[in-house]
Amino acid sequence: MKLYVLNGPNLNMLGVREPEIYGRQTLLDLENYIRQVCERENIEVEVFQSNHEGVLVDIIQSALGNADGIVINPAAYTHTSVAILDALKAVSLPAVEVHLSDINERESFRHISYPAMACIAQVKGLGFAGYEKAILMLKEYLQEKN
Repeated sequence: MKLYVLNGPNLNMLGVREPEIYGRQTLLDLENYIRQVCERENIEVEVFQSNHEGVLVDIIQSALGNADGIVINPAAYTHTSVAILDALKAVSLPAVEVHLSDINERESFRHISYPAMACIAQVKGLGFAGYEKAILMLKEYLQEKN
């Protein structure tokens, strides 16, 4: 089983950007956490981060034939990107959207998620543990599907 884990814009600023919301751990800490979870679960993983919508679309498209599922934190593109939604729909791989914070507890414009419309689930407000939950949800979904 192989998963792609994608992180969107500004997640490279973890530990610096609004630590009262996102904490003091860095993107490297998050990537190491993801890799540890996947190693424990015997899941092959590739982790990506980009501030550019088109790059995220390209990575999603490259998952077709190369990954079994996608965990995505579209970050700010959550609320704006029909392109990411369409890419997820195009590859038709099971995906789980994840957010470090609870987007429904924040500004009203953050309550809408376009990518979630193509995902089997959305995990929010659990910090790094949300990624573990998303990975385990995908693992279970894929095992049941097979």
